[in-house]
Amino acid sequence: MKALFINGSPRKNFNTAKLLKSAMDGAAAAGAECELVNLFDYEFTGCRSCFACKIKNSKTNGVCAVRDSIRPLLTKAKDADVIVFGSPVYYGYPTGQLRNFVERLLFPLDTYLVDKNGQRVMFAHKTIYTGLIYTMNCPEWLMEKVEYPTLLGFTGTEIGRLCGYNEILYSYDTYQFSDYSRYDCNMFPEEKKRAQREKQFPVDLKNAYDLGKKLVESAIDARLSNESDVKCNTKRLMKKENC
Repeated sequence: MKALFINGSPRKNFNTAKLLKSAMDGAAAAGAECELVNLFDYEFTGCRSCFACKIKNSKTNGVCAVRDSIRPLLTKAKDADVIVFGSPVYYGYPTGQLRNFVERLLFPLDTYLVDKNGQRVMFAHKTIYTGLIYTMNCPEWLMEKVEYPTLLGFTGTEIGRLCGYNEILYSYDTYQFSDYSRYDCNMFPEEKKRAQREKQFPVDLKNAYDLGKKLVESAIDARLSNESDVKCNTKRLMKKENC
């Protein structure tokens, strides 16, 4: 059982990274083999519209054909049982690095084909149980007003459509700086931010832990269910052959 944790933040040990590490602890407790990846360690672009993954009889096998530093990671992601993406929110969206990665991961899994009923055909693959962790300066009460559930939710919807499952975890009103005295930011009083962090961030860490654990447990349950179905079908075939 392999679980991959994708950090879309440029910081490796702040809010987003800490929540991802907590989710990873939960996944490990559920029995997964875990790996944390920092996207800012890689140099790569988003989808280049080469359409190699859409060519008839394409041999890309559901992985972006562009051979750059991120391609091995895309292969790992496609083969993972669980993926948790994490990103701070910049002007209503995940970071550019995470968006680029998601484009490169999802587009080869999607197709431009429909079946005889007009339903979209997806690239044949197992369900990948995914989660999205968003950290933001925005307080919870402002979420609806700035349409964050719609803006941020769409990424989760598309990941869920193509991977088979997605959950979103929001961490609101986060502590932005290690030392507020160094920055011009009287819009965000440090005392209020610190109080929010002391009260809420431990809860967010626990929620992230639970998310990682739940996703792995769901993937394990699905695997056991599939194995059980295979055994049952095999027994039925053997009985039929012996009749």
